Amino acid sequence: MFLSMTFRAVAGCCGVIGLLAMSHASAQDADPRPKFADYHQFEQRAQAYWNLISEKRRIRLAKRRNHQEIVLEDYVLTHPPVYTGPPRPRPARPDAPPPRPIPVVADFVRNAADHFKFAPQRPANELEFKRAYAKVAAAAGLTKDQIVRIYGFEASGDGTYDVQAGLERPRPNARAVSTALGYNQLLTTNTVSLLAERGDGLLKALRAKAVHSRGEQHLKLETKVGHVHHMIQVSRSVPVAWSEHEKLARTPAGIGMHALNLDVEVGPLLQTQKLMDSVLFARRKGYTRTLTAAELEMMNLTGDGNGFDMVSMPLEMRDKVPTSNFFQRPGYERNPVAIRNNTVAKLLAATDARMDAEVKAQGARDLAVAYDEAKGRIATSD
Repeated sequence: MFLSMTFRAVAGCCGVIGLLAMSHASAQDADPRPKFADYHQFEQRAQAYWNLISEKRRIRLAKRRNHQEIVLEDYVLTHPPVYTGPPRPRPARPDAPPPRPIPVVADFVRNAADHFKFAPQRPANELEFKRAYAKVAAAAGLTKDQIVRIYGFEASGDGTYDVQAGLERPRPNARAVSTALGYNQLLTTNTVSLLAERGDGLLKALRAKAVHSRGEQHLKLETKVGHVHHMIQVSRSVPVAWSEHEKLARTPAGIGMHALNLDVEVGPLLQTQKLMDSVLFARRKGYTRTLTAAELEMMNLTGDGNGFDMVSMPLEMRDKVPTSNFFQRPGYERNPVAIRNNTVAKLLAATDARMDAEVKAQGARDLAVAYDEAKGRIATSD
């Protein structure tokens, strides 16, 4: 979980401060001008580097649109400059508002009730959710290797359906580090986007389930369809763009939508769809080989465009291309994993190694069994 959390920390302020060397600070404390000068020079180099990263990315996108071959020179092949001077003086901001607290499960549930009159149907136990998720994932075409290893990576191999980034293990002063939730660690913006773009399919699946139900279960499903339909309407009240979905996801209504991931019937559909969207994206781009779990995780974590840029890269190029090519500057500088594993080959290897360790946990083993059972039922019904 720690490894995946660091990938997702892309929305905060610049993380250069954590890289600053402290050893020269005392010699220049009396006069701030050298500090500003040193940092200004670094900023000029850094800005030029990240501008080149953006320019190269635009070149690759254009070449893909035109079905042209992408070569090594289409990437920046050097690593970002690192600041090694005295600490940058931080200007005092006495009137700055306090940082907005990150909503947690209780907030998701409360806002869902307040804005949509919806309460997620919680599973009776963890195994019930795993079986529901495995059933949906297997029917959609995801492989056991993909869902079990990604679950291991994202949820530390034994995480619960309601695990949130930063709160996966009880410890003093634990706090959420993002809204990432569940087996695949969806953000609130992911949930809003999925509802807006895939809501019709979600309703179709729920309605089909309602048709085959009876009595109280039928009534509950019909009511749930109405709640989900309302959420979909709200998600579509803004333009279909990540930035617009992100704004909505910060509102009480958007926070309430995220409670769908806790529902034993809706949550597996959302979590599966997130991964399937990446699989389908790769197929549309002409990628015919089955994505490994680590490759699919790159798309899950960094977004389909950047992730596909990595996984479609020839093997012989992966140890030459820095990971900085696939991040925005703030996300990269706050990501010690991407910095430490600073080429595509190293990053994929680190992801695989983490997966290898986490799939040994009981939760991952239970999910593997649930997947096999689901595949067996599908084969029998065929």
